[in-house]
Amino acid sequence: MTQAATLTTSPAGAVRSLSRHDVKTLSLAALGGALEFYDFVVFVFFAIPLSTLFFPHSTAPWLAQLQTYGIFAAGYLARPLGGIVMAHFGDRLGRKRMFTLSVFLMALPTLAIGFLPVYEQVGLLAPLLLLMMRVVQGIAIGGEVPGAWVFVAEHAPAGRVGFACASLTSGLTVGILIGSLTASWINHHLAPADLLRWGWRVPFLLGGVFGFVAVWLRRWLSETPVFTAMRERKELSRELPLRTVLNNHGKGVLLSMLVTWVLTAAILVLILMLPNLVQKQFHIDADTAFLGNSFAAFSLCLGCLAYGWLVDRAGERWALLMGSLALIAGTYALFGDLAHGGGYFLWLYPVLGFLVGVVGVIPTVMVTAFPAPIRYSGLSFAYNVAYAVFGASTATLIDYMAERVGRMAPAHYVALTALVSALVAVYLLIEGRDSRAAPSEL
Repeated sequence: MTQAATLTTSPAGAVRSLSRHDVKTLSLAALGGALEFYDFVVFVFFAIPLSTLFFPHSTAPWLAQLQTYGIFAAGYLARPLGGIVMAHFGDRLGRKRMFTLSVFLMALPTLAIGFLPVYEQVGLLAPLLLLMMRVVQGIAIGGEVPGAWVFVAEHAPAGRVGFACASLTSGLTVGILIGSLTASWINHHLAPADLLRWGWRVPFLLGGVFGFVAVWLRRWLSETPVFTAMRERKELSRELPLRTVLNNHGKGVLLSMLVTWVLTAAILVLILMLPNLVQKQFHIDADTAFLGNSFAAFSLCLGCLAYGWLVDRAGERWALLMGSLALIAGTYALFGDLAHGGGYFLWLYPVLGFLVGVVGVIPTVMVTAFPAPIRYSGLSFAYNVAYAVFGASTATLIDYMAERVGRMAPAHYVALTALVSALVAVYLLIEGRDSRAAPSEL
């Protein structure tokens, strides 16, 4: 990293506990993020009924589901557009404004999906409308996640950046938990015919309401002290922030993209896609699959907090290294059990969910990779481009690999990305970078 991108290490005595204002900011940001992230991910939990309803009945089931995952992937392809535009104005006009706009843009298309006509009613217009709504969701989430990490990190006191970023990440994963619980409840209580007739609409209508609640919550948040200070000192970026990122911070972009790869694999494959994968490839019934997923999503929330605590005590380098290696072991343990009948599925899946909590380390790596004037743009560009490249292809790639290459293929893919993440951690250890300070000290 360049010298400008590093954080000034605080003396031990300068570290303070989170104040009531800090806790309020983290809580409101995390809760709003949870509601918005639910809107974005609930789509994948209902991929099977959506593939049945939005494509011709003559389409082979595996192809219809592949096409549905393609629409899901479109949301990831749209992320860079939202991320770049919102980050530009976030670095120029303020973090809070974009933080609120993103959740509003998410609520509208989610609510609209709940009212969409299906293929039997309007033919090919149905998947096209679904695709359009998914693209708008992608634009919204592209600005939300990077902006949320920057927002909470710049509010955090020295020595608490890791926990602050991990708390926000944990909040985002609560959105996954809400989606998993919703899918579990609906699949358990509704007959398949009722699910296809009207039940699939319920989670999207709820998501629209959740989104508008998140908009209301964010009106109580204040602008970050870092941005306020930069504005008062007239230190805001004078040129296009993204141009500065690309010209001067290529290393930060590359490292951020590499660690984002493991984030996409861990969340998409092990949390979002696994309930469908274990049903299709390992013949686990839907109730058990979604129950295990709910346990895993809850463990993921706790795991993010645990890894955030570790970052503030050991540094993000060691936390990332240990977490990446543990993720490899946990992934193979679960898939090995599934290959032998899945007798310990409901025990091993929550353990793996906790280990996926290593994703709580990744925002700290990225936040500390860029200086404050272009931090939002740098993080957003690296994160969203990586998500567009890796996230957009992961769902279709994993579904195809599991169907054609072998049912252990998803485990091999996750292990590969975790190995790359571990190598990034080794590089950072050699470089000697540490982040136990606050971005406000730049």
